[in-house]
Amino acid sequence: MILKILLALAGVMGAGGMVLAAAAAHVAPGSGVDSAAYMLLFHAVAIIGGAALVQHGTLWRPLALLVLAAWALGAGLFSSDIAMQAFAGHRLFPFAAPTGGTILIAAWLTFAGTGFVRCCEGLTRPECSGP
Repeated sequence: MILKILLALAGVMGAGGMVLAAAAAHVAPGSGVDSAAYMLLFHAVAIIGGAALVQHGTLWRPLALLVLAAWALGAGLFSSDIAMQAFAGHRLFPFAAPTGGTILIAAWLTFAGTGFVRCCEGLTRPECSGP
């Protein structure tokens, strides 16, 4: 169920990214909204790929789900703050974009370790043994 929710969020993020990309091109050029669009689009694809890796069993599910949720939260905070500044003239809340960016960095670093955690869970697996 959680993967379905995350995939739905990825779809919403992708749509939001496209809306912001169009706004950056036609409504608010130079406002920085294009970086918010890219953040949503890149992380929507990352969530879809991560969900596939979880389904395949490549990543340790509990940690990978945390990463996927953090990607959604971090990209949402970052992009929302930039969009609010561009279109409403104020921030979502103080330090929303840096908080979202920090969450994204931490999530990517955690993602880097998820494959190792999966291997350490069963060192007898052939793909986890050394050369």
